[in-house]
Amino acid sequence: MSKDLDDTLQICVGFVRERLKHHDESNQGVPFFLGVNGVQGIGKSYLAASLAHELEQAAGKLRTVVLSIDDFYLNHENQTQLAADHPDNPLVQHRGQPSTHEIPLALSILTSLRAEQETSIPSYDKSAFDGKGDRKPQNQWTTVNKAGQQPIKIVVLEGWCVGFQALDDINLTSLWLSAVELSTRGCGYQGRLGHSRLEDVEFINEALKGYDSLTDQLDALIHLDAEDLRYVYAWRLEQEDQLHQERGSGMTKAEVVKFIDGYYPSYELYTDRLRSGVFGNRNGAQLRLVIRKDRLVQEAIEKPPIAHRSNFTTIVFVLGADVVEPPKLTLNIGQIKALVIIRSNASQGN
Repeated sequence: MSKDLDDTLQICVGFVRERLKHHDESNQGVPFFLGVNGVQGIGKSYLAASLAHELEQAAGKLRTVVLSIDDFYLNHENQTQLAADHPDNPLVQHRGQPSTHEIPLALSILTSLRAEQETSIPSYDKSAFDGKGDRKPQNQWTTVNKAGQQPIKIVVLEGWCVGFQALDDINLTSLWLSAVELSTRGCGYQGRLGHSRLEDVEFINEALKGYDSLTDQLDALIHLDAEDLRYVYAWRLEQEDQLHQERGSGMTKAEVVKFIDGYYPSYELYTDRLRSGVFGNRNGAQLRLVIRKDRLVQEAIEKPPIAHRSNFTTIVFVLGADVVEPPKLTLNIGQIKALVIIRSNASQGN
């Protein structure tokens, strides 16, 4: 394992172990659900598999299963029909964007795993139909939680849009207008949202609302966040070069760029909201790792930040003597209430 992925893995293992402690305290024996988000080529699939291995080998030997959002793509027939129903929307002419996954199937699988029932995990063949893809026959799916097996206790759901949340109409239109303006200024705009029609991204945004049912299943989320979203092009090209070496075939550079272009409007629309956190006030449930182009971790950020765990009941900040009417601020840290009073007395030399 390369050092960059090893460092990332160790950070993530520590995060998951901490979240498991909180989960076990309030969820008696219920499986733990972890989401992993990242752009193509950033290493999320490898991380998810390595994380599962580490957790299964660690003390407790918790059985772990990794699911990919890709395995819930529409079958070939339904994807072809979706494209035919919306011939003028280039975002749904191939698999990838929200609307091209079978969310009821994904939800049924997660629900079954939560109940520790025998569950068959779908698998998707991206090479079928000359690369257009199709879901594998059910007799080729992997079955877990069979009678006599130790039940799955950790479920990892990884994918490029895991945790993405739809925008309201005002914010969606505002972001789209800003992108369109930048694209027409000739100022070096490199995104794709500004070259998309509003009605096309509205269709994707409406479909994304249905994905909340999957996000609601998650107990924690790891966000592998590219320091610059444009890195996705270089990373995906690296993957394709490796496929060429292993298989002797693959997409050309132009085809890879066109492939990523189809995803990029969603990166522009939904990444900032993901960065701000998807779990509201659930302290420390989301880990954001800012990843450099060399795939080393630039920064690790928990969202929302875990509250300070000291035993302070009152905190006093001392500022300058010119504070005439000190403001008061009430903080809630778990069950601890701390009154913060800003006050000073210059004569005391503080």
